[in-house]
Amino acid sequence: MSALPTKMTAIEISGVGGPEILKPVERPLLPPGAGEVVIEVAAAGLNRGDVMQRQGTYPPPAGASDIPGLEVSGRIAAVGPDVTRFKVGDEVCALVTGGGYASHCVAWGVHTLPVPKGVSLVDAAALPETAFTVWTNVYERGRLQAGESILIHGGSSGIGTTAIQLARHLGARQVFATAGSDEKCRACEALGATRAINYRNEDFVEVVQKESGGRGVDVILDMVGGDYLPKNVGLLTLEGRLVYISFLNGSKITLDFMAMMAKRVTITGSTLRPRTVEQKAALAGVVHRQVWPLIEQGKVKPVIAAKFPYKEAPKAHALMESGKYIGKILLTM
Repeated sequence: MSALPTKMTAIEISGVGGPEILKPVERPLLPPGAGEVVIEVAAAGLNRGDVMQRQGTYPPPAGASDIPGLEVSGRIAAVGPDVTRFKVGDEVCALVTGGGYASHCVAWGVHTLPVPKGVSLVDAAALPETAFTVWTNVYERGRLQAGESILIHGGSSGIGTTAIQLARHLGARQVFATAGSDEKCRACEALGATRAINYRNEDFVEVVQKESGGRGVDVILDMVGGDYLPKNVGLLTLEGRLVYISFLNGSKITLDFMAMMAKRVTITGSTLRPRTVEQKAALAGVVHRQVWPLIEQGKVKPVIAAKFPYKEAPKAHALMESGKYIGKILLTM
């Protein structure tokens, strides 16, 4: 690999507004600092946080790049002091706090993982954000165990498709999912969902109660929020866990706490981007040990909806906002 260039191409958010404000630019490229690597980017995964950042509702944390993009795949172009795990030329993917929509991206070495065997370098960009998010929320906060059941809202999203596959192959007894079309529901079932529910023409509460014999579910992963909250609580078993990762229908709702207390329900949630370097490093280690083997065995795979050249980032964002896709959207560099 050639010497590290002094400049890189990138896609910046030029203001606040629609996809059209995503513009290609040239930026200086600094060498990696202690503990850092520079990745020559093959692809970047799109996430809802990128759209929210563009809309002005999700600013990057202090010290993070203003360039969008929270996950990348590519080859190591340079390593900083104290990085011994990787060398120049290694194929990797990484979770980053920003900067992914670029020809080169700086990542912490401890947030970087080797591309799993059997996954292409480009497709590996779909892995970090989904794998880290699902593991920490479903298995650490939601404490899903083998033999338990789960309901995954937004089952056809990148998070949803990953959660369905992990739940199925780690021993969940029943895996329910909601999605917004029959096509999306069939895709969820093909990935391992016991039953997928089209929320546009079915009542997910009624379906899950019927399919579970009135028992409900042990864990619910929700990215919808809003009026789903009381419905979710009503579906949970005794000691059930409700985990929030987003709230597309709003973050404020009235809840009768008696229903929650009677079932001893745990309501929790988390964000990933603002966590400390050390916290995300620990999570990377767990994901590498627990999730990567399932990917390399072909039991869990990245589901790719579409790939766009990076200069077509506005089209990629428009597709994400339309909701008319299944899995992950990638920008290729």
